[in-house]
Amino acid sequence: MASLPQPPKPVSMLLPIFLALSQMLHSASSQSFIGVNYGQVADNLPPPEATAKLLQSTTIGKVRLYGADPAVIRALSNTGIGIVIGAANGDIPALATDPNVAAQWVSSNVLPFYPASKIMLITVGNEVLMTNDEALTSQLLPAMQNMERALGAAGLGGKVKVSTVHSMSLLSQSDPPSSGRFHPSFEATLKGLLEFQKENGSPLAVNPYPFFAYQSDPRPETLAFCLFQPNSGRLDSGTGITYMNMFDAQVDAVRSALNSMGFKDVEIMVAETGWPYNGDSNEIGTTVENAQAYNGNLIAHLRSMVGTPLMPGKSVDTFIFALYDENQKPGPASERSFGLFRPDLTIVYNSGLQKSISQVPSGSTAPSPKGKWCVPRLGVGDSELQAALDYACGHGVDCGPIQPGGACFNPNTVASHAAYAMNLYYQQSPKTLGDCDFTQSAMLTSKNPSYSGCLYPGN
Repeated sequence: MASLPQPPKPVSMLLPIFLALSQMLHSASSQSFIGVNYGQVADNLPPPEATAKLLQSTTIGKVRLYGADPAVIRALSNTGIGIVIGAANGDIPALATDPNVAAQWVSSNVLPFYPASKIMLITVGNEVLMTNDEALTSQLLPAMQNMERALGAAGLGGKVKVSTVHSMSLLSQSDPPSSGRFHPSFEATLKGLLEFQKENGSPLAVNPYPFFAYQSDPRPETLAFCLFQPNSGRLDSGTGITYMNMFDAQVDAVRSALNSMGFKDVEIMVAETGWPYNGDSNEIGTTVENAQAYNGNLIAHLRSMVGTPLMPGKSVDTFIFALYDENQKPGPASERSFGLFRPDLTIVYNSGLQKSISQVPSGSTAPSPKGKWCVPRLGVGDSELQAALDYACGHGVDCGPIQPGGACFNPNTVASHAAYAMNLYYQQSPKTLGDCDFTQSAMLTSKNPSYSGCLYPGN
């Protein structure tokens, strides 16, 4: 079956979401809950100023840096883009033992840029608990406390938050999500960290990667579950909730672990998540199609504001990994293949982050002729059509009719489903010529593509 980004739901439930979503998307505004990681382990990255302009052409609302590169922070000034900066693991001992070091860190990395550069959060260390370095782990909380005091002394208390980032191996149990628990060996340290974060209102930052879950269980049904594609779901016997995607299941496992320790008020931030588009021969599922499906459907899921079953009605702040490939990172090929954009600023694949899918030349807003339908171009391959299908269904289109049992489900082909979704997206748009483009995979026709039982709306 042609893959769709959301499981079947009653149209009556979807319409209010899709209508609101469509209005939001056409406003072409950034969305604060969608962020991206900007790693710099590379020797071919574009200048920070070019990156800042690129980000402004997208709906990305936040950027996470792994350090505090002044050139990048300065380039993002007056863009309105939120910035997360980081102190390295190697900085922790000095930050923990000398408050003056923390004061100097804030003086060097925050004060020269704030508030023109919208620094919102400082992460102290990355996956420190996973290092199994007891000395470093014991210094993490004092380092965070000194950083918080330094911010307060600089008049930024409550304006810039302090947190740290954890891998999902922080959990000893995550399946089903209601059984989520932190590893017993980390609980004492976590209790102190979480008490600090509750008091200061900073989020618990975690790195859920459905990609790695699929690597450990490479069945087709697991892939569909990880990619937000149609699947039978997974029942959580503890709550009776059926989960339809791995992202929600992983995030809710963290929610359950927090609740079990009495920290229901601590918010969750997804500091990293993503899917590589390339990998070594032994790395399963590392394709452009899978990367596009995961990130595109994740973005659509976040924009829907449905939330997770345990945190409904809001979207968790989520930073996608990564803005660019990092060609100097060690490890398997996948480590160098998470980028959404190439160093020349072109997209690797369309994940729906651009403010407009249109490729109409600047200033060309001529309306399209009347009596037209938007359909796939002849000769366009299934991968391009699947991309258009995922985009349309994730951006305000009711794809219920092409779900199983829908009036337009048959013929069950990518081309047929894409044709319906493309046309409906076009008909709900302002109907400029560029609204029927889909990266040059669509065209307008005066021939009504409707067929028995399946009506294609026309203008």
